[in-house]
Amino acid sequence: MIRIAIDAMGGDFGPEPIIAGVVEALKDTNFSAVLVGDSNAIKPLIPTHLLKNITFVEANEVVSMSDGATDALKRKDSTIYKSIELLRNKEVDAVVSAGHSGATMSLATLRVGRLKNVARPAIATLMPNSKDATTLVLDVGANVDCKSEHLFQFAVMGEVYSKQILNRETPRVGLLSNGEEASKGNEVSKEAFSLISRLDSFVGNVEGNQVFDGSVDVVVCDGFIGNILLKTSEGVADAIGKIIKKQITKSPLAIAGSVLMKKVFKKLKKQVSYDEYGGAPLIGVNGCVIISHGKSNAKAIKNAVFQAINFANSDINKTIEEELSNFVR
Repeated sequence: MIRIAIDAMGGDFGPEPIIAGVVEALKDTNFSAVLVGDSNAIKPLIPTHLLKNITFVEANEVVSMSDGATDALKRKDSTIYKSIELLRNKEVDAVVSAGHSGATMSLATLRVGRLKNVARPAIATLMPNSKDATTLVLDVGANVDCKSEHLFQFAVMGEVYSKQILNRETPRVGLLSNGEEASKGNEVSKEAFSLISRLDSFVGNVEGNQVFDGSVDVVVCDGFIGNILLKTSEGVADAIGKIIKKQITKSPLAIAGSVLMKKVFKKLKKQVSYDEYGGAPLIGVNGCVIISHGKSNAKAIKNAVFQAINFANSDINKTIEEELSNFVR
């Protein structure tokens, strides 16, 4: 049975939505949940009949969002430290955390370690596109400064993830740039273009709009650009929703039309909402770590657990090592 360690206290809203998500996941699928945190606060939130699938690991500290990422290395009694240690010691198959993403990444990289031939792990996320599908983008925050070889590794890891987890037989990989021409970009991206061109899946440079038009399956960029892209996209989606809602209330005709468009709006909300995807995998570490949004609700945590199970059941890490070994000089 797959064993998933969940940082039960790390989210912005405490243990309630996290435990609710774990409970929903346990109702849908069979796995072993290891809840890391204050059991006195956690147990009352769990139906008695589900306790047989749950074990508790006591942790009294929580790494807050105001703490530095490297501070977590000293906080050995924190929920995220103990969760990562469980993975390091092979006591669980995956970790899910909605806590401090920098702390999670640092601990996973330094305590669990990187895969062979991986210089930098990357945070990957799914972005909705106009083809009723998703585009995988990496890195979205783990590495603000990258060398060309790091971007090449992201491309390989993204391609493997797209094949094994998203079930896309021939994923198209693009390098995010300020133009489609091979001559566009900064020095790092130009060098990366040359390296990534060795992949049959590489379609060349792509521009920002192509993240959302479905013309590419994997988009590669450094974590600085990727995080801006992610946060901007979330902001635009939220703003558009508020603008539509505000305009609808100004007209009785628009209100009537919105009733007829209810299913369309519901589908749109589902596509752009982060809780549908659950979390972002940290690809390139020697294990499975899913980083969820700090504001995750129960649905997001449930989907993060499902994502962890799919990852843990795959051969993605082994395949990444094998693929990268083909390019080692």
